[in-house]
Order: sequence, then C-alpha cells, then structure tokens
Amino acid sequence: MRATPKMIFAVAAFTAACLSASCMAAEIPAAVSAAAAAAVADTARPAADTARDASRKPAETLAFADIKPGAQIAELLPGMGYYTRMLSVLAGPDGHVYTLYPPRRPNAPDLEAAGKAIAADPHYGNVTVLPLSHTDRALGLPRPVDLVWTSDNYHDLHNMLTSAEMKEFNQHVFEALKPGGAYVVVDHAAAAGHGTDDTKSMHRIDPETVKAEVTAAGFKLSGSSNALHNPDDPHTAPIFDPSIRGKTDQFILKFVKP
Repeated sequence: MRATPKMIFAVAAFTAACLSASCMAAEIPAAVSAAAAAAVADTARPAADTARDASRKPAETLAFADIKPGAQIAELLPGMGYYTRMLSVLAGPDGHVYTLYPPRRPNAPDLEAAGKAIAADPHYGNVTVLPLSHTDRALGLPRPVDLVWTSDNYHDLHNMLTSAEMKEFNQHVFEALKPGGAYVVVDHAAAAGHGTDDTKSMHRIDPETVKAEVTAAGFKLSGSSNALHNPDDPHTAPIFDPSIRGKTDQFILKFVKP
C-alpha cells in the first residue's frame, strides 16, 4: 500500500479539482483530506469500483469519517468490497480491516468470496474476512476496534433481524468499540416518518430511526454529512428503480462511544 507516483499525481489532481467552484458548492469536498483522496486514488482499485465514485463520493464520505493510520476497523456487510480496499489503505500497515459477512442466503451471490479475494491480495494484506455474528457481544472480532463502518446496508440488518435482535446488535457494536470509537452509518433515506416501513420494499430507512436506535445503545451522535443528500429524490421508489438508481438521497451519520 505504498503510494506510487501515479497515486500521488491523482491525489494532486483531485485536490486541485476540489478547489474549483463546482466542488466548493458541496458540503464536504473542499475539506477532503489527502489521506481520503489517496485511498480513492489507489491504482489497485478495479475499474468497476472507480466507475461508481461519481455517485458514491467516497472521498467526501471517508474524509467525514476521519480515519487515522493504524485504525482497527470492522466493516459490516461489505458486499463486493467497494469500500474495503479504501478502508485498507486508510488503516495502513499498522491498522487492520475486519470484513464481517452474514451467512449466505440461498441462491444469493457469494459475496464472502469477493472479500476473500481482496484479503488474498498482498496490496491489501491488512484485511481479514470473518463471519458476522449478531449474537456475539464482540461481533466475532478478535479485539476492540476504533471504527465500525456500514455503508448502504443498515436497512438490510433490519431485514435479517427482529426488532429485539436489532437492539441487541447495536449494543454489541457499542461493546466491540474502544472508548471514543466511532460507528459510521451510510444508507438510503426513506421519507420522513416512515421508520423501518420501507427497508424491504424500497431498501430505505428513516435517518431519524437510525439515530434513535443507535443512541439507545449508548452512542452519542457526533455529526452528520449532506455529501450524499439529493433533495430531488422523492423517496417513493426502490433504490434499484431506473428513475433513481445511483441518485438516491443518502445520509451519513457518525456516532461515538463515550
């Protein structure tokens, strides 16, 4: 994960772009850190991932999370690993990323295999794939972590767990973190007041519901970002609907363990 000349050039170009008027118009881009920009510019990232950067805005999102070198990170439900590689670069050789996959559902893609392929790449040698256990007080992690990260899948936890289990799960996240550790939740927003009504039908969740659930586990809300906010999303279509796919209104919340 040593910076290459190509990476350095990409970071410089990204920083210059963030000084433009179009970049300054957003909330976060002007404050994108060099570390976040370098993680996005990592030349080992596959083209399928970088093609999604314009809509997912990883530099802004990662800068908001403020991940330090040496961080111990748990990534919940990492999917195909879009964020895994960037988290690995941010954690650096002294840090570690534990990707936690739930049991595979019948006829579902083998997402864990994608995580194992990343972990097998020496460029991402600080990545370990683990099974996600919602009953383990430490989430199955071998040590306390500095950050628990979940992107676009907090709503999926609601689709897998009962309300009581979801309450326990957030408490386990709290217990898995070091004091001062952060829990970052990125997800697709449901219409205000919809709570968890749309988690299955639209794959959306009300951010106020997330705030209430996570703070009930003992966390303090430390901040939010509008980097992925889209006021033109009517919140009436599933996230995979062609009319809104890749353009959904999303929220970014950061909670801290006191």
